[in-house]
Amino acid sequence: MRTLLNIIWLVLAGFWLFLSYTLVGIVLCILIITIPWGIASFRVGMYSLWPFGRTVVAKPTAGVWSFLGNVVWVILAGWWLALEHIITGLLLCVTIIGIPLGIANFKLIPVSLMPLGKDIVSTRDGAFDQAMSQRGA
Repeated sequence: MRTLLNIIWLVLAGFWLFLSYTLVGIVLCILIITIPWGIASFRVGMYSLWPFGRTVVAKPTAGVWSFLGNVVWVILAGWWLALEHIITGLLLCVTIIGIPLGIANFKLIPVSLMPLGKDIVSTRDGAFDQAMSQRGA
């Protein structure tokens, strides 16, 4: 089922979201001082390309620098990427088959606003369980 949802996602929303994150990543890497945010953009872009079967968990070692970096991220690119997720999610929710994809889009909004201090892990191979146990949950 995940594969089918990922294929439908790729065609209807994932490819365009991936292009947006890639464009932001390229611009941020060109500016040199913002390379860490560019790398985060590429990482979230890959997640937005094929999201089903993976999830976002908070890094247990993330501290105040991640928070401050996320503030800069929201100013540079996060707000319009989150807006793109909202618009795409609403458009997908218009059809019955698009509702799960729209919900997935809404779940991507927090990571599009604050990507630093987060890990993207697979839910298939126990990496999610390991990440949650390291977190203390």
